[in-house]
Amino acid sequence: MRTAEPADAPAIARLVNAAFRSERFFIDADRTDPEKVRALLQKGKFLMLFEDGVLAGCVYTELRGERGYFGLLAVDPQRQLSGIGTRLIVAAEQRCRSAGCRFMDLTFVNVRQELPAYYRQFGYIENGTLPFPADQVTKIPVHLVRMSKAL
Repeated sequence: MRTAEPADAPAIARLVNAAFRSERFFIDADRTDPEKVRALLQKGKFLMLFEDGVLAGCVYTELRGERGYFGLLAVDPQRQLSGIGTRLIVAAEQRCRSAGCRFMDLTFVNVRQELPAYYRQFGYIENGTLPFPADQVTKIPVHLVRMSKAL
């Protein structure tokens, strides 16, 4: 596992878009692009996990005072359900804990009904909603669900 550099932005964007392809039922757009990844690298860090020299997963982390945030948890679709997501969540939490964060937050779109149970197994609890970004056009009404846990 290593921290991403700006030159990694195209590979991260490809992986995230492949992993988030399941969201196409509510939005007709790629989840990200290299420019958006580079912009995120100005505020936080992507942790990248490799298997056999291939980018297998990544997660974005951001320090927000006593709160850490992770998002864009992405695992190569051919490697999903292999524990990579768990390893990335643990690494994201450890990064934020080591930086002095006392809590960890994440958000996901409400129509991803499998995600609350997935994150609950790591100790996260739902604690609010947020509007979906206004600059993104969706096929159906959606919002973001926020989950948090103490670190």
